[in-house]
Amino acid sequence: MSWSEVGAPEHRRRNALRLGSGGVLAALAALAALAGCGFELRQPLQLHFSSIALTGFAARSPLAGELRRTLGAQTRVLDDPARAEVVLEALADRRERSVVASTAAAQVRELTLRLAFDFRVHTPGGRELVPKVSLLLSRDLSYSETFALAKEEEQDALFREMQTDIVAQVMRRLAAIHP
Repeated sequence: MSWSEVGAPEHRRRNALRLGSGGVLAALAALAALAGCGFELRQPLQLHFSSIALTGFAARSPLAGELRRTLGAQTRVLDDPARAEVVLEALADRRERSVVASTAAAQVRELTLRLAFDFRVHTPGGRELVPKVSLLLSRDLSYSETFALAKEEEQDALFREMQTDIVAQVMRRLAAIHP
């Protein structure tokens, strides 16, 4: 055993302690830097009005139902537009399904699903708060007659996901309004 081998473990221990305390200091410095970067969790959108009316929707529109539920968590949703502070008027609410690809035997292989929503926001007096906005989302869906029931369920799930996305976009536009 040589002299360098005998002293080596103690020398390593001292260096490890030195690096350990330096590592702790580096970790603390990194945590302090992250705390000052401004990161914070996303907060729910704040609406700057107390009541809203939804007009122009079909009687059983799923989009209107989800908008009602989402808006109802923050503000009053009224049926009478004259009593509301803000009116969201639906100009178009369409769900479309079109065939994109088919086989030589005319079997459908791919579909495109589209959800379109056109709206505007105004006061009961007619002052325009948000001019006409057109939102259009589309998703592609492979299709097989063998799995028709499963594909119908997948189609419904895609429409629900697109509808939730449109509601989120409408909510962001409503949060920007200061009537």
